[in-house]
Amino acid sequence: MPVGVILLAVLVIWYLAVVFLNAPFERDTAARAGSEITFSEILPKTMFQQRPVLPAPHQVIAEIWNTTFLMPITSKRSLVYHAWITLSATLLGFGIGTVLGILLAVGIVHNRAMDRSLMPWVIASQTIPILAIAPMIIVVLNAIGISGLLPKALISTYLSFFPIVVGMVKGLRSPEQIQLDLMHTYYASPAQTFWKLRWPSSMPYLFASLKVAIAISLVGAIVGELPTGAVSGLGARLLAGSYYGQTVQIWSALFMAAALAATLVIIVGFAHTAVLKRMGVKP
Repeated sequence: MPVGVILLAVLVIWYLAVVFLNAPFERDTAARAGSEITFSEILPKTMFQQRPVLPAPHQVIAEIWNTTFLMPITSKRSLVYHAWITLSATLLGFGIGTVLGILLAVGIVHNRAMDRSLMPWVIASQTIPILAIAPMIIVVLNAIGISGLLPKALISTYLSFFPIVVGMVKGLRSPEQIQLDLMHTYYASPAQTFWKLRWPSSMPYLFASLKVAIAISLVGAIVGELPTGAVSGLGARLLAGSYYGQTVQIWSALFMAAALAATLVIIVGFAHTAVLKRMGVKP
């Protein structure tokens, strides 16, 4: 019920903003034609402009429906086609970022030199704006003959590995000293301590990090499509919409990206629940 009320309030505010932002165009058009236009005449016209400043919700829904369900998924006008291009880069970048993040976290926890030398650089790496570093990554990789999916995936990796490193370092260090002392009394080797104690203890932290990482991987893939002049992907769809003033296209791509991110986070959440059940932990 509260969700429905909030959704209704957002729609009401959205429609009011549509009238407020699109009305000047109708007044200017009427003024250039030398005629006067009343508010009752402006109101319906603001809801169906071809290139509105702010499209109405029903225009966005119609665009998503037409480009998702009424077009072949192989068509370059299909939103599903563009979503798949972005999703493939997202998943590849997320996979690389996950492996890299876990390996760095294990090294930081078990090696004092890595802890003191690497962790500050890991944190500092995230202070560089992604909009500044993305074009450099694309240009450098293109210069050595690497193009296509991998440069976009590496930008996703750049964003996604950080929360995994931070989460896993905290998770691997989460066992209490009394638990580590107990492993020592069992003459457990470092490998046994890792696999029997540290790794299981880090699972809640890992999956919390993965939920953040998968969402920002999608952001990285979209940002990676912007400086490449790509013609496919949600980022390319956003860029083309901004070039030609197609705000309905921009908003439909935004909603598709949001739905994609929500779906990916939900899938990671299901995996989290399944792993905890497998470990005998109540989710």
